[in-house]
Amino acid sequence: MYLLTLLTTYWYVALAVLLAYHVVNNYTYNGLQKYPSAHPIAGFTDWWRLLDVLSRKAEKTHIAVHREKGNIVRLGPKTLSFADPAAIKTIYGLNKGMTKSDFYPVQAAISKGKRIYSLFSTQDETYHAKYKRCVNAAFSMSNLVSYEPLVESTLDVFLEQTMSRYVDTGKTCNFSQWLQFFAFDVIGELTWSKRLGFVEHDKDVDSIVEFVGDFLTYCAPVGQIPWLDLIWRRNPLRLKLQELDLSKTVFAVTKFAQDRAVERAAGLASTKKDGVVDEESGKGVDLLAKFTQAQHDHPEFMTDNQVLASCTSMILAGSETTAISLSSVFYHVLKHPRTYQKLIDELDDAIQDGSIETRSNGKVSWADSQKLPYLDAVIQESFRIHPAPGLILERVTPLGGMTICGEHIPGGTIVGCNPWVVHRNQEVFGTDADAFRPERWLEAKPDQLREMKASMFQFGAGPRTCIGKNISLLEIYKLIPTFLLNFHVELARPNEDWRTHNAWFVRPLNFEAKFSKRTKSQVTS
Repeated sequence: MYLLTLLTTYWYVALAVLLAYHVVNNYTYNGLQKYPSAHPIAGFTDWWRLLDVLSRKAEKTHIAVHREKGNIVRLGPKTLSFADPAAIKTIYGLNKGMTKSDFYPVQAAISKGKRIYSLFSTQDETYHAKYKRCVNAAFSMSNLVSYEPLVESTLDVFLEQTMSRYVDTGKTCNFSQWLQFFAFDVIGELTWSKRLGFVEHDKDVDSIVEFVGDFLTYCAPVGQIPWLDLIWRRNPLRLKLQELDLSKTVFAVTKFAQDRAVERAAGLASTKKDGVVDEESGKGVDLLAKFTQAQHDHPEFMTDNQVLASCTSMILAGSETTAISLSSVFYHVLKHPRTYQKLIDELDDAIQDGSIETRSNGKVSWADSQKLPYLDAVIQESFRIHPAPGLILERVTPLGGMTICGEHIPGGTIVGCNPWVVHRNQEVFGTDADAFRPERWLEAKPDQLREMKASMFQFGAGPRTCIGKNISLLEIYKLIPTFLLNFHVELARPNEDWRTHNAWFVRPLNFEAKFSKRTKSQVTS
């Protein structure tokens, strides 16, 4: 009774003591105070991490602090960032005992009050392994041949719409958004054998692009302190109301995927029943058909929710990252006229000597794109200088801890690498690592080239590598040469640099361009 009286009388003292204990405990967590902190308060609280991510330029912070303080930097009480590319194999390698952090469930879609975990958002490694076995074949490199006609269908429309909307009118194009519209319509073709109308109407269909942007803008900072999500968007009351259908709030991306599935339901009923894909319908190669076939083959695991999660993850990840990568290639080529000219020369020479086939609309096939070494160098350098992910890809060390770059890291520590940091490692990529220079990929000696490729991290690494990587590469390697063969491109404001917005993925904000119909003799200015 006396103790209770003291606590109620001097509650503010008790609160101050508890707060001090919490702060000191954070700072000394597992002895991580021996590593330099990104900021004086970073070792005491994750609120610094959240505020840094809210600045929308965390990738620049990470590059700067690593260059100032070394290969291992403390971003939060339990979080270490590694700059040495050698850490990639250890942190993200197979059978290392690592799990994803609580950052990822924040990005799970919601349907009827329940989280729908995709390959990307799940923390359960057993679940991930089962899930991946079910759908892995759909994303294999060998399937690219069957997907190429679907990509080309959208590519034809994209070229036609670029001509009518921008070339013929002379209008300035919001190029990053235009490329995202292309990426969304490709996802529509690949997933449902149906373009969704982004390119035809030059419009954000059902405000999906806006939703994806807002969703990632929310997830990036909130994911630094994940329990905030349980108070905000995924609090139990809100989820229960959705489950009882008393709240009509639904993720726009989830509804989008559900509507497309309803449109295809009748045609896929037989596939779900007997596992046979109707190739004659023209929709047999799409991903929804393959996911439904996997549902037949693995009924104990591939539920309707798993099929839905697979489709929603295609929308969330498949469009945003590809559009960013496409924007990066075009922007850096346009900012470097010499690179632009060399790339055009390679394309023209390849057509002239028959290395690549002349096809309708000047489309370049996937096979032919692999014969263009300078194109490959430009794309790799664009991946390097502006990777889509702009935060560390978080993993949690196993209970007994593990050794990373010669340091024993205690169990329960969040560790990770930021692609923006490792891609600018000067020991691997040279003292000019901050410069866009595609030639580095052609001049490197074999050992150096292997090390450079091993340090590339734009798609992640190990068993959690982006499963849609091959599809993204197919889009990029087809669109870039095809577009440049059809159009001359120039920046609307060549003396200005673009601005970027780091909301987990680092997207451009003011990338505007002008197009004209290209003639072979036309050169860059």
